Amino acid sequence: MCGIIGIIGKAAVEPLLVEGLRRLEYRGYDSAGLATLVDGSIERRRAPGKLANLEERLVVDPIPGVIGIGHTRWATHGVPSEDNAHPHATSRVALVHNGIIENFQELRAELSSVGHIFETETDTEVIVHLIDRYLADGHLPSEAVSKALPQLEGAFALVVIFAGEHNLMIGARRGSPLAIGYGDGEMYFGSDALALAPLTQNICYLEEGDWAEVTSSGAKTRNADGVVVERSIVKTALSGAMIGKGNHSHFMEKEIHEQPAVIGDTLHSMLNPATQTITLPPIDIDLSDVPGIAISACGTAYYAGLIAQYWIESLAGIPVMTDIASEFRYRNPPMTKGGLSIFVSQSGETMDTLEALRYSAAQGQSIVSVVNSSESSISRESDAVLQTLAGPEIGVASTKAFTTQLTVLACLAIDLAKARGTIDREWEAKLTVALAEVPGRAAEVLYHNDRIAEIARDLSEARDVLYLGRGTSYPIALEGALKLKEISYIHAEAYAAGEMKHGPIALIDEDVPVIVIAPGTDPLFDKTAANVQEVVARGGKVIFLSDELGIAKMEAQAKPWASIALPMVDPFVAPILYAIPVQLLAYHAAVVKGTDVDQPRNLAKSVTVE
Repeated sequence: MCGIIGIIGKAAVEPLLVEGLRRLEYRGYDSAGLATLVDGSIERRRAPGKLANLEERLVVDPIPGVIGIGHTRWATHGVPSEDNAHPHATSRVALVHNGIIENFQELRAELSSVGHIFETETDTEVIVHLIDRYLADGHLPSEAVSKALPQLEGAFALVVIFAGEHNLMIGARRGSPLAIGYGDGEMYFGSDALALAPLTQNICYLEEGDWAEVTSSGAKTRNADGVVVERSIVKTALSGAMIGKGNHSHFMEKEIHEQPAVIGDTLHSMLNPATQTITLPPIDIDLSDVPGIAISACGTAYYAGLIAQYWIESLAGIPVMTDIASEFRYRNPPMTKGGLSIFVSQSGETMDTLEALRYSAAQGQSIVSVVNSSESSISRESDAVLQTLAGPEIGVASTKAFTTQLTVLACLAIDLAKARGTIDREWEAKLTVALAEVPGRAAEVLYHNDRIAEIARDLSEARDVLYLGRGTSYPIALEGALKLKEISYIHAEAYAAGEMKHGPIALIDEDVPVIVIAPGTDPLFDKTAANVQEVVARGGKVIFLSDELGIAKMEAQAKPWASIALPMVDPFVAPILYAIPVQLLAYHAAVVKGTDVDQPRNLAKSVTVE
């Protein structure tokens, strides 16, 4: 997750840009850079590594200018280097970017064919050249940006400056957050309010698809259709809590909507879309010779482990046992000699998981952790750490932490299969292409927010709710039920759909909603559809989560009470995407019921006691 700041100031902006980057460094520290206008021309200073390296360079080579942009990077496309560091620029335009451009290869090929020369390995550079192309054709900056944006596929936040334009910055967002700050004759862009906190209390959060022209006197914002719109300016108290929420009502809502960006950040720390390969951080473990795997976690992270079990066993052919960490060590399980143990935790401090790790380590197992904090206790006691790049998660109910855990585990499953020789190069490419599409498809899922909120109003009146799924959809059903229980206090249970006839079908009546997760591309779809028919035949109110193919097939057999048509994707990545609508259903039901969404009763974010 990269950090962005932009300033139109009254005096030299270098020190303000650096301070903003310092506040954003938690988002990435592979490299950092600034670009300003000096006598109408673009000048840049960049350095690989942490921000301190850029600051050292600026001491000996300062950069003047009263308008500028800055960026702190977490490398996705291209290794951390000065060349790959942002801002990227031509003689006409410079920009900073957070997110991923999924179709950058196609755009790069097209631009190269008309004479554009690329100097980096990044996806960001195609945006620079795309805008530059239109500027060279004589278009105004706003026209060039408006022509370029519709051609970009993926999730992004951008801030752009232009040669000769000392009083103009343009920012845009799709999937990744971006805020405008209002000052006294000064204006700002930032990835979040944290970066802008020392500069202004007046913040406007761009909505999905917005882009804005900013001058020293204000901002003109357009929506995705190019229509000029007014976005509210909020006054922040500059507390950590207020800064984190943005224009969202709750942290949970904000964190749900951050998922396209953080999934992309996590994914592309391990995936190279140019070569369609997965490369994990260094792991000093021979993955080709792992005889068995044990996965342990608690709560939502446990459900991520269950999905990983499906992935690893089907792709790599390695037997996997997945346990709730609080039960694992108390049954004294025998551990396979030379085995691998995987521990999943958002905080990296969950005591049950930590103690399960220690038990496995004592049994001679190799330890890999999937955590959101590389400095946590679980990280420190692991042989290898695979970090999720979710950023701070304030809401107690896990959302973006879960989907980034799934992202990491999907990459690990592919890497294990490669090491074992159970998938070939063509199969790896197919899976990586599917994964590379996830951030963009996640943004599409969020377009259904209003429809999901409407369904949730009815759901909020239920006393009991059932969730059904097969295969990798079953853990998503478990996660959906947990989310509903956690924050709305509605009793909910999840079952493997094939188990309906073995007891749970007795609960079905018109007052018990049944939420079914069944991607139309899933090989098990027809079996799940048969279970839906059983529910409908008994008067059950089915809320059906599928794609257009699945909904069409289902409605030809038995019409659900409500359906949500999600993007059609490879079944391998479907669990990551289908997690989002079950989160939104729970969130909106809780809002209707008036519960404390971010701090539900009796719960804590990190459980550090047994």
